[in-house]
Amino acid sequence: QVQVVESGGGLVQAGGSLRLSCTASGSIFSINAMGWYRQAPGKQRELVATITSGRSTNYADSVKGRFTISRDNNKNTVWLQMNSLKPEDTAVYYCNAVLWPGSRSIWGQGTQVTVSS
Repeated sequence: QVQVVESGGGLVQAGGSLRLSCTASGSIFSINAMGWYRQAPGKQRELVATITSGRSTNYADSVKGRFTISRDNNKNTVWLQMNSLKPEDTAVYYCNAVLWPGSRSIWGQGTQVTVSS
């Protein structure tokens, strides 16, 4: 059994910062990619940022220059530093881990981020 647990969401004013954390635990041999996705009310879930075990990163255009993803492979943990937050960043943020071998995708339960104007 593998679990992915997020933390760090909350309410912040526009222009502020938040740092999300996510840790995977359980029967894990290795994790390939880890990432953050978000889903706003009435919208589809979208990619925010991903990072590979080799620390190659990919960001959505809407967050480039404001968000930074990082990772500790030994701790199976990924972080998302969010700066200069905007009301349109309001969403439930989900952590995802893609296990190796087998490419099984594990999702966390989500953490709410609310940015007030």
